[in-house]
Amino acid sequence: MSKSRILIITQNFYPEIGSHANRMTNLFQLLKQEGYDVSVLTTEPSYPNKHIYEDKKFWDNKSLDNEEKIHRVKVKNRKYALNMLNRLIHYLEISMKMLLFILFQKQKFDIVLVTTPAIFIAFVGLIAKLRYRAKFILDVRDLWPESLKGVGVFDNALIIKFFSLLEIFLYKKSNHIIINSIGFKDYIVKKAKINPDKITYLPNAARLYELQPAYKFHKNFRVIYTGNIGLAQDVEFLKDLIRKLDKQHIQITIVGYGQKKNDLIHFIKENRLHNVSIVNPTTRAECLALNAKHDVGILSLNNNEVFETVLPGKLIDYMMSGIPVVAAVSGYSKEIIETYQTGFVSEKRDAYEIVKKILLLKYNPDLREKTASNGLKLIQSHFIWEKNIKILTSLLKEEPSAEPIPLLKRIDKDIKL
Repeated sequence: MSKSRILIITQNFYPEIGSHANRMTNLFQLLKQEGYDVSVLTTEPSYPNKHIYEDKKFWDNKSLDNEEKIHRVKVKNRKYALNMLNRLIHYLEISMKMLLFILFQKQKFDIVLVTTPAIFIAFVGLIAKLRYRAKFILDVRDLWPESLKGVGVFDNALIIKFFSLLEIFLYKKSNHIIINSIGFKDYIVKKAKINPDKITYLPNAARLYELQPAYKFHKNFRVIYTGNIGLAQDVEFLKDLIRKLDKQHIQITIVGYGQKKNDLIHFIKENRLHNVSIVNPTTRAECLALNAKHDVGILSLNNNEVFETVLPGKLIDYMMSGIPVVAAVSGYSKEIIETYQTGFVSEKRDAYEIVKKILLLKYNPDLREKTASNGLKLIQSHFIWEKNIKILTSLLKEEPSAEPIPLLKRIDKDIKL
């Protein structure tokens, strides 16, 4: 019997940067290697903005550039970060165009795997489940709408309640849920009142070819911050940290993008801080190589309860790059770093305390090497995609589906809040 036909529905995918796109791209590639017939329904690359993908360096995988199983919908490049209404319109536009694909293309699928956020795209996956009579696997990368409250971008109680009901409905209607942080499990079980066995932990991870063999010593000690500079990352903490690092004559490289990046750049210029190198968003391969040229990776998250459950992709990236982590975090991320001794944490998110930990690593090269080695060992034992893909394939039963349903006759009776 041939293996299952899988449709992955995701807003973020190659060649986009960021842990979301990297996760779904790896799932697509590795499921194909396992012999599954995999298709992807996604958008044209636009995160963090569509113009960076005019640079050919981002299109660095010829096998994916010419992949006929990747279906992309075109959407307007809305500037929606600060406007909730525009953000909702953006998500709805993507969802409607994906829905048209689901309704009018004729291919059959046995399994639909959809990733959230956004919640509207997850509902496209649910409709695909009904249309194809397929199994529905929900990949939860962030707790949405909890994360909206966590960054303070939206707090209308009535609308949050409505989205929470939709969230619960999706959890209940999924055949299985996979999560990228073990911290999500208790939240989902409690909120949706579902069997914990329905949830499987599948973390973000490294590919074997991405791993650094060991920590590398450098002539000049430098730290690095990579990734989003947005509402979740506490830009005020980063400002304070950069200023204190400047006083200690420690260089920091920032490879960032996001809503608060310009605010941070303005602060650096206004205060004439000369210890900072700003690098434009670049490919994953170049970013990992840049990590390895530094001595410490910086991680920060806002002090909000929702972020205590997350496992940031950049934490994995720093450890696979062979560098220690110094982090302003709490919850699950703190537990990982401290349990496996891969770096140091300031739960208070105190920049002075973070700088003390950075100086400790600077003047103790043996400690630097040890914490970096601990991180690499942790990645090798728990966070390798080529191993962890078996977690997902164990959930995929190879049973053929019935013929796709031509009309959405079952939606009214199946979709009730």
